[in-house]
Amino acid sequence: MPDLFFGYSLSAMVLTSTRPDLVPAAQASPARLAALDALRAVGAIAVVACHVGFNTGASREGLWGGLLARFDVGVAIFFALSGFLLFRPFAHAAATGGKRPAVRRYLWRRALRILPAYWLAVAGYLLLVEQPGKVTTLTWIDHLALTQVYGFGRFAEGFGHTWSLCTEVAFYFVLPAVAGIVLIGRWRPGRTIVTLAALGIGITGGWIALMSAGFINASPHGLWLPSYAGWFAAGMALAVAKVALETDTAARRFRVLDELASAPLACWLIAFAALAIATTPLAGPRDLRSPDAAEFAVKLVLYTVVAVMLLIPLAFGPANRFSGAFSSAPARWLGLVSYGLFLWHPLVIAFVYRPGGRQIFTGDFGSTFAIVLAAGLALATLSYYLLERPAQLLSRLGGSGRKRPAGEGKPQKADRAKAQRLGEPVDGALLSAPRGDAG
Repeated sequence: MPDLFFGYSLSAMVLTSTRPDLVPAAQASPARLAALDALRAVGAIAVVACHVGFNTGASREGLWGGLLARFDVGVAIFFALSGFLLFRPFAHAAATGGKRPAVRRYLWRRALRILPAYWLAVAGYLLLVEQPGKVTTLTWIDHLALTQVYGFGRFAEGFGHTWSLCTEVAFYFVLPAVAGIVLIGRWRPGRTIVTLAALGIGITGGWIALMSAGFINASPHGLWLPSYAGWFAAGMALAVAKVALETDTAARRFRVLDELASAPLACWLIAFAALAIATTPLAGPRDLRSPDAAEFAVKLVLYTVVAVMLLIPLAFGPANRFSGAFSSAPARWLGLVSYGLFLWHPLVIAFVYRPGGRQIFTGDFGSTFAIVLAAGLALATLSYYLLERPAQLLSRLGGSGRKRPAGEGKPQKADRAKAQRLGEPVDGALLSAPRGDAG
């Protein structure tokens, strides 16, 4: 079942020796992990490669084609990363006795991070890409409301990749409720991780069992949130472990994550090995045919391993050259515009393979990938600086439910110097993407 390997091993590691009595005084918020911005870019570029591989036909044959077909693992990276980044403030509040994130403010910021660029993309696809059928009012409503995943054949042409965004938004809504359930009572990180692992395995495992029994279908039900609860839960469990280590409330066994992070190459080799296994028939067909329930379960487990092993070296352990490379300005800039790259790259593909243009399953992968990536980044840059960044700045002005006291949020001199070293926002200047961006 999804997260079986990760859930059981991490649960066993933390079930004993936790010290809830060592919770320190409340802190404002957990420290930002700048290297994770670039991991979002890795996921986005992987998705671009997967889509180009499919359209050029490069993913249909050979070992390289198998890897391209499985680069949809980028979605697992997005989901685990969102689980980690969005759950971490809730876990931090529970560990330090601080105030939990206000739900209204949390949803306000999520909405302004996701919707403006997404709504522009909806208009772009429906107006610029030739659709096989009539574009009706229901088509517009479905896509603007992110409900196109909850039906059969309701995706606009070239817009099918947004199924993952629909699923991620569903996670945004349930996250505060999940936090309220698993973080109830005293801070016990071991118990919380076990609970999250049980939820992830139980929900996704139960959903796959229903699929296997024929009660639900791979399409569309295989695209809904329960199918991927394990990926989100894996990220959330890592967030709890990270907070426990940061607040000195972790069992000694938690330190294995820091030790594992000190060997980033080994972690990424494990991730690559899991991805290589996923290229075999064990994880289902490479094309658009739906896998059976067993194949789907294998794919979910392997993708969980990939996402976790990519995340650990960047979220845990001391800073090193590896995390430094991911925290560099170019890498973080790619993270900034990665959401736009995810949204807009299929539009470039649609124009390359437009009616009267290149035939589907033809074209050189390398040159096509370069065209799609370059044009996608250009559109993503425009999207970020003209729309996404202003919306993010706006998100800091409302939704908090209270007025900010005079001087609150203005860093002192020492805080400013530390923020500049870490590449964090200073005086409201957004230097990196908000936590938990969708992909």
